[in-house]
Amino acid sequence: MKATRDKDIQREWHLINVGDKILGRISTDIAKLLMGKSKSYFVRHLDCGDYVVVVNAKEVRVTGTKEKNKVYSRHSGFPGGYKSETLEQLRARKPEEIIIHAVKGMLPQNKLRDQMLKRLFVFSGEEHKYQEKFKKA
Repeated sequence: MKATRDKDIQREWHLINVGDKILGRISTDIAKLLMGKSKSYFVRHLDCGDYVVVVNAKEVRVTGTKEKNKVYSRHSGFPGGYKSETLEQLRARKPEEIIIHAVKGMLPQNKLRDQMLKRLFVFSGEEHKYQEKFKKA
């Protein structure tokens, strides 16, 4: 069996419409595409994944009472720098961050995660600037 090298990796583009889909279920699919786990030459130590364009991020669904009870928090590192907001507030302010945060938690926590996340493009509406990547089909 031949070892996988950087030059063997072929990247494809995937368009995913997350409108009216459940956040956790669609995030796992996006993470698998970014990692390249479905490819026959997948290896853990290389970034084998594809490009993923996500549209309709503002319409993603969550189950139960997560809309009001799920809290996203961050800290600036300075005294008094703790900020938190609910999923409902984050959806109103920046709905793309909901998808990015969910997918980031499903990727491996190593040096490759930032490379994988650079190939994730999330848009809150239907329009995106990568139309030419999907025309050749």
